[in-house]
Amino acid sequence: MSLRRIVFALAYATLLLSAAGPAVAVPVRRSVPWPQNDPFYTPPSGYESSAPGAILRTRPIPSPLAGIFSQTENVANAWQILYRTTDALGNAIATVTTLIEPHNANSAKVLSYQLAEDSAAQQCAPSYTLQSGSGGTSSSLDLLMMDAALNQGWYVTAPDYEGPKSVFTCGSTSGQGVLDSIRAVLASTSVTGVKSSAGVVLWGYSGGALATGWAAELQPTYAPELKLLGAAMGGTPSELNATVNAVNKGPFAGLIPAGFLGLSQQYPDLNSYIQSQLIPSKAAAFNNASAQCLGADSTQFANQDIFSYFQPNFLNGSPAATAIANNKMGSYVPKIPLWMYHAIHDEVVPFAPTQALVTKYCSEGANIQFTQDQLSEHIILDITGAADAFTWLKARLSGVPLAAGCTTRTTTSEILDPGALLVFGSIIFNGLQDLLGKPIGPTSLA
Repeated sequence: MSLRRIVFALAYATLLLSAAGPAVAVPVRRSVPWPQNDPFYTPPSGYESSAPGAILRTRPIPSPLAGIFSQTENVANAWQILYRTTDALGNAIATVTTLIEPHNANSAKVLSYQLAEDSAAQQCAPSYTLQSGSGGTSSSLDLLMMDAALNQGWYVTAPDYEGPKSVFTCGSTSGQGVLDSIRAVLASTSVTGVKSSAGVVLWGYSGGALATGWAAELQPTYAPELKLLGAAMGGTPSELNATVNAVNKGPFAGLIPAGFLGLSQQYPDLNSYIQSQLIPSKAAAFNNASAQCLGADSTQFANQDIFSYFQPNFLNGSPAATAIANNKMGSYVPKIPLWMYHAIHDEVVPFAPTQALVTKYCSEGANIQFTQDQLSEHIILDITGAADAFTWLKARLSGVPLAAGCTTRTTTSEILDPGALLVFGSIIFNGLQDLLGKPIGPTSLA
């Protein structure tokens, strides 16, 4: 069997495990209200005067955490924390993070895991989709990665970084939402037991990498007091135009309406412009993307020319061009160490802009270990790159020192790196054990 087939077989096995999870399971009757209908998500009067990251409200998660194969997670505790943050226009907003405590938790270690929400509708937010009572629409692959961290004893926080308007692809809102969720988690000791001095690392892939990357860029100016130990990010969409052009007319074309509408929900002038440029007979169909999640967007818009919904050259208009330019990564330089990985042949998030971003970061003093994967594609690398990213995050939380500067390497496939298969196998094995109701967490802190 060729090397490429071996890699794809391993990835396919994981996809089968993931596909059997909530995203395609028999529909579950929803027992919890959508966020837009849940009073918990509405901040108290006067919250705007509180500091960014201030805790506004907490509660135990209303419905058990969803697991793969429609099971529920056997964790020690899980909470929702409503906190104050700031949007791209400088306005105070309130959003929610889900904080999960494993059995035998280490209160000094926290992973901020940014799920790829990739949607412009509030019912697609992680705080909702991570609940079994929501019908469990979170990716089972994300659940496996989160379980891997929980099995190390780490607390895991998963923020609704798009905020209450679900501003998908809006970088500064997402980054600030991540940073303020960490502030809130570190301030939650009396409720959750997390130490205020806990070490924190970040991880995200694709849409989750967008939020992770913006958090890393904005941290020195927006949250300089946070002592973040590092961030892992893969398939990073640093330039929105590149992804739009890559996915149009293909199976991932549904990302475009969700992205445009997500941005327009942050910028009123862009919203007016987009609506004025839509062909009237197609406007209602396009606007469906503001009320449905990624799965429905993917089905509705697959293989379509999304530009056919608009007047010619609408992206050249000032509101669109300005919004896209303002949400291109690279205006700031991360001060924390980064582990970045990207497929050279990524068909969703083109490789070249991310390579250029790494070059720019490094020329300005960043500390980056960048891996270029030759065999993988976008979805495959989400799987095959996870083991190396996880190992790197473990080293950061363990205090392993890093050399200064940047390194770039090219690998045939990350899954074949030394130790990666062992880590990958352990993640899958623990995920299968979790299905049987095993308490999620280390057997000891040793």
